[in-house]
Amino acid sequence: MYPKARLDALHDGIFSVAMTLLVLDVRLPEEFHPRDGAELWQGIGNLWPKFLPYILSFTVLGLRWIAGIEIRSRAEYYDRAYVNLWLFYLLLITCVPFSTIVVGRYASLAPAVWLYAGHILLIALVSMRMMALTPHLEPGDHLRAKQMGAILLVGSALLTIILSFVDLRIAMWGLALNFVQPVIARWGRR
Repeated sequence: MYPKARLDALHDGIFSVAMTLLVLDVRLPEEFHPRDGAELWQGIGNLWPKFLPYILSFTVLGLRWIAGIEIRSRAEYYDRAYVNLWLFYLLLITCVPFSTIVVGRYASLAPAVWLYAGHILLIALVSMRMMALTPHLEPGDHLRAKQMGAILLVGSALLTIILSFVDLRIAMWGLALNFVQPVIARWGRR
């Protein structure tokens, strides 16, 4: 048996590192030397293709972190099978900076979008499985909101993949659906 408190600490640490690493690829090129403020603003504006995946990834990770801390379990210890699933979930979280960098650099190529959206889809599916297997889970509105958040994440990842076959320029906007998750959660509590 493994203490829940130790797993929670690892959970928080991995999320904080992954969320911090996301921003490392959002930077101006070394060879960029603006002569005036207008060129600097233009250079910053040109970072948009990298900034969008950063914002999306940070949002997804933030919402997954919140979901993890809001899931209420009366269990103080977890068995090995559940801990293994939790570790697999955390492995997926640590890979988010990589898939974010790939899609930030190569969003005009379908495999980059598929990698990113597939990665997000896998995170959502494992999260849903973890919710289903969490021992001594306390039912309630908070749980339904977290389940709806995971379902929304699945839907937005699938929409992104579908949109990539229609028009790669709009595909990543499928994941923007995750920005409405807090609104849906509030609406569900009423």
